[in-house]
Amino acid sequence: RIGHPASWKNAVAARDESGGRIDAVTDEEIIDAYKLISSKEGVFCEPASAASLAGVIKLSKEGYFRDGETVVCTLTGNGLKDPDTALNVSAKPVRVKADVSEIENLLEDIL
Repeated sequence: RIGHPASWKNAVAARDESGGRIDAVTDEEIIDAYKLISSKEGVFCEPASAASLAGVIKLSKEGYFRDGETVVCTLTGNGLKDPDTALNVSAKPVRVKADVSEIENLLEDIL
């Protein structure tokens, strides 16, 4: 949604110098990456920051990377910059009485 990024010339220069690639990802791909990085690595980044991981996932599915190749994603934005997204994409809390049998029943249902 950024029509004219301020550092576009620098981004193109970095791409050309590194032999890299500039691509686009969808909002859905970003949210999927956002949820993945938090659930697998415990990293709470903002959705815009998860775009780099979404791009790596997309390129990986396309076979862009060679086996054994090292790939680095930069995640700069903390999730506290956009807590509403975290609340909107997270499972809602479940309330139970402070009773061991109720908690056991809930865990059995979940697991």
